[in-house]
Amino acid sequence: MSRFRTAIGLMSGTSLDGIDAALIETDGDTVRHFGPGLAQTYDDDFRDRLRECIENPAVRADVGDQIADRQAAVVLQLLSDNNLRASDVDVIGFHGQTVDHRPAEGITTQIGNAARLAGATGIDVVADFRSADVAAGGEGAPFAPLYHRALAAGLAKPLAVLNLGGVGNVTWMGETSDDVLAFDTGPGNALIDDWMCDTTGQGMDAGGAFAETGEASEAALGQLMSHAYFSKLPPKSLDRQDFHDLLKPATHGLAPADGARTLTAFTVQSVVAASQHFPRPVSRWLVCGGGRHNALMMQLLNDALGVPVEPVEAVGWRGDLLEAEAFAWLAVRSLDGKPLSLPSTTGVREPVTGGKLFPAHP
Repeated sequence: MSRFRTAIGLMSGTSLDGIDAALIETDGDTVRHFGPGLAQTYDDDFRDRLRECIENPAVRADVGDQIADRQAAVVLQLLSDNNLRASDVDVIGFHGQTVDHRPAEGITTQIGNAARLAGATGIDVVADFRSADVAAGGEGAPFAPLYHRALAAGLAKPLAVLNLGGVGNVTWMGETSDDVLAFDTGPGNALIDDWMCDTTGQGMDAGGAFAETGEASEAALGQLMSHAYFSKLPPKSLDRQDFHDLLKPATHGLAPADGARTLTAFTVQSVVAASQHFPRPVSRWLVCGGGRHNALMMQLLNDALGVPVEPVEAVGWRGDLLEAEAFAWLAVRSLDGKPLSLPSTTGVREPVTGGKLFPAHP
């Protein structure tokens, strides 16, 4: 029989913006208590180092140690701020940083030294959540859908939960607990962030204010939406870099604000395209991830989808901590050998568990 454990989840997503940490008490099925959370933003130099890891495997081991050290510091700060000790926590769910995701080739790579994290915090760590799924024929992503399903148990269905991180992904849920479909929708914030960095020197378009001053290029948007990914049937997943070859020719010559507006519209249109794959239409979308803070994107989603599109806070969830919570929950499921993914969430042949345990005191 499953028992409740206290778990801390750590998440550093494809937006490369920072670390989220969240503590929950869970048995891997339900959440008994939502504890404190903490977010730490990466400095520009470290974000550049993470971007370098995507292109240059030679630096990954060194940066992986740095990720572990930074995330250990966040864990220790979370404990200190809340008068907790390492012995009060049973496990850390450590996602690491995705730097390469090519499931068709059997590859998904997350860097981050889990053994180093366990040693620095004195808490057992579960990491490497995705590789077992890919080895069993799955996409290895997205990995939060079963947590979305657990949180949404009491909500009216059909329902869609949209995560707008660096890459977008969606969880569609029907009326029964087995009626779930999940897949990556397309770009989330990553292309906008990279465009802003390259054309303005800013790391992001806060609130969509810069894109608001521009005009979307229909020609560029048409080129971007011609990508073969959008006609592929789910489950399916993306790497952060999958659109980059198409991005440069499509946006060539666009003014910075027009490019930002075009890429914002691209994210929205990719979500609309994703909705065409749902078994049945939804009457509500709940949005988590950094994209929900982009007022322009949220308005465009409302206009395009024709049903309410709301931040997850509308139902009492913690949008900035939700993915970190998910990996705390998944760590507990891993310890109990419960499935982390399903055929309908990653395309894996059968439900599989995953994750590897790194003891604090081997």
